[in-house]
Amino acid sequence: MAKNKFEHTEENLANIEEAISKTERFVEKNKNYLSYGIIGIFAVVLLIMGYNKYIRIPNEEEAFNTIWHAEEYFNQDSIDLALNGSGEYPGFLEIIDDYGSTKSGNLARYYAGICYFKIAQKDSTETAKEYYQNAIDYLEDFDSDDLNVKPMSIGVMGDCQMELGNTEKAVELYLKGAHMNDNEFISPMLLKKAGMTYALLGNHQKALETYNEIKNKYLRSQEYYEIKKYIAREEAILAK
Repeated sequence: MAKNKFEHTEENLANIEEAISKTERFVEKNKNYLSYGIIGIFAVVLLIMGYNKYIRIPNEEEAFNTIWHAEEYFNQDSIDLALNGSGEYPGFLEIIDDYGSTKSGNLARYYAGICYFKIAQKDSTETAKEYYQNAIDYLEDFDSDDLNVKPMSIGVMGDCQMELGNTEKAVELYLKGAHMNDNEFISPMLLKKAGMTYALLGNHQKALETYNEIKNKYLRSQEYYEIKKYIAREEAILAK
């Protein structure tokens, strides 16, 4: 038994030595390629570190220090200056062009979309359609995990689609924004818009279901206190 165990151990050692030899031969044969691979990985790491230190972080800081001028114009309802800049300070469009990959550049897309929406609302010409589409384009490119801002941006896209006559797309967006985050302010507001849009489409059953969702889920919302009359109207239409 001891002899068999010894022979088995010797066999294992022989296998290990053979594996080591194969590894050594492989390394010897491919040492140039392995060296190039290590150098390549090292170069990539250096590039990433250099990008973060000398490009990404400075760009983030510069964008952050730049966007607040446009935000001030926006808060003052100087929408054209906020969007296009004043000459002295850049607007959201220029910030998107210069710092599009930064957090501030992403936020500028949201602001640009809202600006175009506001401009379109005041425009009674055919150009308004172009502005509504611009608003949709910028808001679609806006990326955020904020559970208040993102649903609102989706709701504005719904408003734009309504103005463009795309009612089915509008109701889809209203529902998407409403269900993204259960919120006593945003969700019932968008659900009410969805219900009204369903009613315009002649889908009174869906309109009633949407209004009832407000009644059953959002008891503290402003919409709750007026939703009964909308429910009564849809029930009367369905009873005919």
